[in-house]
Amino acid sequence: MKNLPLMRNNIPREDLDLLIDHLSKEDPILTNGANCRMFEEEWSNWLGVKYSVFVNSGSSANLLSMSVLRQMFPDGGEIIVPPLTWVSDIASVIQTGFDPVFVDIDLNTLAMNPRAIIEKATPRTRAVFLSHIQGFNGLSDELLDELERREIPLIEDVCESHGASHGKRRLGSFGLMSNFSFYYAHHISTIEGGMICTNDKEVYQSLRMLRSHGLVRESDDETLKKSIQSKYPDLNPQFVFMFPAYNVRNTELGGILGRAQLKRLDAVVKKRADNHTKFVSGINSRAYFTDFLMEGASNYAFNLILREPNKSLMDCLESTLTSGNVEYRRGSAGGGNQIRQPYLRNFVKNSPDEFPNTEHVHFFGMYIGNFPDLGDDEIDYIIDLVNECASRFYG
Repeated sequence: MKNLPLMRNNIPREDLDLLIDHLSKEDPILTNGANCRMFEEEWSNWLGVKYSVFVNSGSSANLLSMSVLRQMFPDGGEIIVPPLTWVSDIASVIQTGFDPVFVDIDLNTLAMNPRAIIEKATPRTRAVFLSHIQGFNGLSDELLDELERREIPLIEDVCESHGASHGKRRLGSFGLMSNFSFYYAHHISTIEGGMICTNDKEVYQSLRMLRSHGLVRESDDETLKKSIQSKYPDLNPQFVFMFPAYNVRNTELGGILGRAQLKRLDAVVKKRADNHTKFVSGINSRAYFTDFLMEGASNYAFNLILREPNKSLMDCLESTLTSGNVEYRRGSAGGGNQIRQPYLRNFVKNSPDEFPNTEHVHFFGMYIGNFPDLGDDEIDYIIDLVNECASRFYG
């Protein structure tokens, strides 16, 4: 019997050997150092942005991006967010004193509906925090043009969508800031890790300081650094704390892994996309939603969403996949509709049924692991299992 987890072999032997080689040195640097800086530069070049800041998780990337926004908007305001996303996207909005405003998703992309975003924007909107869910492109030209016209910053969560694109540009190169995760199951892994990217020099300097206690010495702009330090002659220049910040640095080991895995990323993206195309083309389209926007996708997982509500079919899928040793997650990204989560009950007054598409995914959607060394026979095995359930209801 097959055994198919959500991820397999994401840190191969050759990557581990690089870590062993580094640890075998006489006095190896382990904290944030040269490999981290080189990974940032190489990642920026790959993505097509000017600046990147390597941190210890995608959640930390979310928190720092919202912290920069709070510097820009000290009086707070509203951030437009999806109800289908990872918890840290919304938590970081709340933690930095903004009010989350929710917009339902488009089933074709699992991201917020672009026109609904535009309709929800008000003079109190400080940013749109858009999650590119499960490897799909959530952008539209209409949305980008309207946000630019209204001067509303776009923050991209690309944690599940490395290498996906809109037009000829990779996702994460459009917003004021973009956030990536390098968690074990994602397209590349530094075990735990994340990256924040931007083309804005001032934002970049703030991110560098926020990453490491708010220390001014963390800026790599010598003019800015000396200007700030000169304003505080009573302080040791090495210990000027500009912001009440965090310590979310990554390590040299993470930098070594990231640099190694980045070399394979384009091939990984192609294999995941090919896997996903095979999966979607093979499942029963009468039972399961297959009308995804495939162009530019870099699929993190196989999304299995019922076309119509059918609890019996969901029960069959859960039982069949479990007995077939195929790991899955109900509700897609973040477990489904975040409005239903207890952490939000003191912060929002929305009812879950205000977001019907997200609700449908919450109760009648799941995802199954998609990874580079998944074989065609294994994909066929998964397709057979889910179609076996579909045949009981759709012939």
